[in-house]
Amino acid sequence: MVVAFNVTDQENGEWAVLRVSGELDLVTSPVLRQRVHDVVAEGRHQLVLDLSEVWFCDSSGVGVLIASRRLLRSCQGRLRLILPARGAADGSHVNKVLGALGVRRLFEIHPDVPSAVDEDARPLSA
Repeated sequence: MVVAFNVTDQENGEWAVLRVSGELDLVTSPVLRQRVHDVVAEGRHQLVLDLSEVWFCDSSGVGVLIASRRLLRSCQGRLRLILPARGAADGSHVNKVLGALGVRRLFEIHPDVPSAVDEDARPLSA
């Protein structure tokens, strides 16, 4: 069974939003890494990664998330992640992996795009 990995791009005010779906693993992580680099190269430094449709994430996927955070911080940008509102209770694999590795606290986590692009919204607690 082949599971489609897809990254779609949209603008939401000053934020670039990349919606990621499928598996984020050794094979697909370089695709996301390149898309993040493309966004930054275009001069967009406010990025939301919507991971609510990612059902598997391995260490290479986590590596891309951490590298993306580092890249955006280096250019005074911001990175926000979207995971299901109830996180691990909803079975979010990404949420579980980030929590297990102790890196979830590095990210601003939001439940949906409107929250992520709202300057007044509070991120979900770690």
